[in-house]
Amino acid sequence: MNEAYTPEEQEQAVLDYCIRDMCLWSAINMIASLISKCEFRTFLDGKEVKDAEYYLWNVEPNQNQNSTQFLRKLISRLYTRNEALVIEVNGQLYVADDFQKTPYALYDYQFSGVTVDQFTFGKIFSMRDVLYFQLNDRNMRAVGDGVYDSYNKLLKYATTQYQRARGSRGVLKLPSMNRGNTEEKAALDDLLNNRFRRFFTANNAVLPLPNGYTYEDTSSKTYSNETTRDVRAIIDDISDFTARGMGIPAAILRGTVEGTKDAMNTLLTVTIDPLTDMLQEEINRKRNGLAGFLKGSYLQIDTKTIQHIDLLTVATAIDKLIGSGAFCVNDIRKACGESVIDEPWAWQHVMTKNYAMTGQLNNTMEGNSDEPAAQ
Repeated sequence: MNEAYTPEEQEQAVLDYCIRDMCLWSAINMIASLISKCEFRTFLDGKEVKDAEYYLWNVEPNQNQNSTQFLRKLISRLYTRNEALVIEVNGQLYVADDFQKTPYALYDYQFSGVTVDQFTFGKIFSMRDVLYFQLNDRNMRAVGDGVYDSYNKLLKYATTQYQRARGSRGVLKLPSMNRGNTEEKAALDDLLNNRFRRFFTANNAVLPLPNGYTYEDTSSKTYSNETTRDVRAIIDDISDFTARGMGIPAAILRGTVEGTKDAMNTLLTVTIDPLTDMLQEEINRKRNGLAGFLKGSYLQIDTKTIQHIDLLTVATAIDKLIGSGAFCVNDIRKACGESVIDEPWAWQHVMTKNYAMTGQLNNTMEGNSDEPAAQ
């Protein structure tokens, strides 16, 4: 800390930093956790496959990180710096800790000074050889810091008011003093600056006073929690501004239980889906390109794996999804996080008679309305 600041100012600066950091990293960790739960599905020639590319994104991007650690680092870089760089070295993916970007209007951007952990690459990477992600045209963290600076003044005021409300006050009556008596002045200075300070800060203490001195306590003995609510309200405001800047419903970041389902749906629609779209677009254009795209080779980030599914709650919906022919048994099992059944019938789409169209009903066997129609 700078020695020019008083201990009280240093303490306030630490408090400000902690509050700002807590709100920011709570939001970042929440988004990173949701992205790490997604499945990166890989398709080759129009068919879903689980090959080396699938393993790279869902299990082990590099020898030092699993996919969850890798994605958390990627999302953290995106939201703290508004951009992130991923390079491939010997078939493994690494998130850069630092880099310098040189933009060109008609040529590939160049990236130099690329650093991973403590190692800096001596080569210059071209845009076509890396995965470069940019979150927004403007860094929202800088905008949020500007809003926070305004609220910081209110926070300081509320903290000061709380300290004043909990402090001790009194009136000290002194006898007449000889102006030239240096001993009396030194004794008074020691009383006011040292002995009273220890008296006020101690849990239990007795303060002996010289003859002729009288101390009267004027502090209020009934403390109100209004000031603590003021501090909490300002912290909640800072949390809400942080959430708004990052596209997170404020109720989720605060941990409010009410309306969590609707808030989570909003978070997935407004924040997570656009973020995964941006990620998979960059991955596909660099790792598959136009040729792969035309052949049906691509990567898809499945966000349906984020929300927990209670099987007993959705049992009726599962019955309708299978009975309508929209999904097969294995489709539903994968969506619920269960392993697929290695049987041909589990991959077949069936339709009960009450869902089948007239042309299909003519080919069905005799039976009740729940009997599967012919395929």
